Amino acid sequence: MRYVTLAVEGITDQAVATKLCRHAGIEVVAAYSAGGKRLLDSRLRSYNHAARFEPWFVLRDLNSDAECGPSLLAALLPAPSARMCFRLAVRAVEAWLIADRAGLSRFLAVPAREIPLDADGLPRPKQALVNLARMSRRRSVMQDMVPSEGVSSEVGAGYTTQVVSFCRDYWDPARAASRSDSLKRCIRALRAIQ
Repeated sequence: MRYVTLAVEGITDQAVATKLCRHAGIEVVAAYSAGGKRLLDSRLRSYNHAARFEPWFVLRDLNSDAECGPSLLAALLPAPSARMCFRLAVRAVEAWLIADRAGLSRFLAVPAREIPLDADGLPRPKQALVNLARMSRRRSVMQDMVPSEGVSSEVGAGYTTQVVSFCRDYWDPARAASRSDSLKRCIRALRAIQ
């Protein structure tokens, strides 16, 4: 069995990355959730050093930090170690979740036709996911994922719990990869980990 140490921005990213590893036939032996992209970025050098000896998978959102993934990858980690798999979700892991239209339709109880076809093209995937949750016929999902009126947060208090649940029980990475080039490339890179 192949294995990897995982480093991500946060809890939802960890759920996505763990599911992707499982999909690629890789066991996650340790996982580090940095608590944000700035902290993750500040630790990249250490993770890359560790990847000289053991395989690492680092997953980060592209967001609007660069026009394209390769330029940001080169800026953040110009000389990746041989056992480092550093990938960017375009624009965020939520795009990869949205790319599984059938799974998301079942989870949110919304018609699949309401779910965007080009998830990688969404400028703000997290906001798109919250907006889809606003249409949910599952009251608990809507209440958890959508922020209460007057609250400054862009997500509801139970957003993370619901996204982790969707990822664990409904999300199909293969189905999502058929609609997301960045996810397809990530899975390909994971399968190449030695």
